[in-house]
Amino acid sequence: MGKIISVANQKGGVGKTTTAINLAASLAAMEHSVLLVDIDPQANTTSGTGIQDGTRGHSIYEALIGNAEIRAIVQKTEIPALHVVPSHINLVGAEIEIADLAKREYRLQRAFDAIRQDYEFIVIDCPPSLGLLTVNALTASDSVVIPLQTEYFALEGLGQLLNTIRIVQQRLNPTLEIEGVLLTMFDTRLRLANQVVDEVRQYFGDKVFKTIIQRNVRLSEAPGFGKPVLLYDAVSTGARNYIALGREIVQNNPVIVPEENDGSVAGADTPSVEYVQ
Repeated sequence: MGKIISVANQKGGVGKTTTAINLAASLAAMEHSVLLVDIDPQANTTSGTGIQDGTRGHSIYEALIGNAEIRAIVQKTEIPALHVVPSHINLVGAEIEIADLAKREYRLQRAFDAIRQDYEFIVIDCPPSLGLLTVNALTASDSVVIPLQTEYFALEGLGQLLNTIRIVQQRLNPTLEIEGVLLTMFDTRLRLANQVVDEVRQYFGDKVFKTIIQRNVRLSEAPGFGKPVLLYDAVSTGARNYIALGREIVQNNPVIVPEENDGSVAGADTPSVEYVQ
């Protein structure tokens, strides 16, 4: 049974969608079967993986409201091991439509029941809010990755997310864990960025990933071409950073991943890239 990981932060502009896309692509490049689920109405993960057909009748919206089986809306990508469940602007109204339904927080979890055994990892890109869609994702997940940009006010508003996670743990999903805090948009030239790294590591301890995602032009350009950075520029800093993150997650989940498939990238000898102070 696959592990379900939400990528969540209600603060926008922290690299959440970039992380969801490129983490999923990196895990798939390591020959792990991965399903990437876009539950953000903006559908940036959908377009960022080259899928333009998150149309009515073929998106996560239909699965949430019970009009379609999730298996019927899964789409393939250029990476053979990576499949995507696309989003659509209709998802904006989903929270209102399911608000009065019984066990509304479990809609996504029930949708996953039919396909969870088909994948080693399911990665969910959450919307930049703490509404019912994000609560559904956290309720369905085994763990959550929290992206934090290494900039001023990095920790601002984080208390709200951690409180939501605690509420979900207490009332809906007692097995939910924090997979890790991911530092993003790191600029080696800025003293402030190093100060933020120190502050976050002091606060979260060993819950902070060793890998840090550095600012990288190729990483920013890739979504415009509908590609994960691995397909856009496999030797870029962004690609190397996310491969390193994928390896960390694989190493942290030995029960999910067999020892013989321990995080090597198919067809490439890509070095692990971690920021070391």
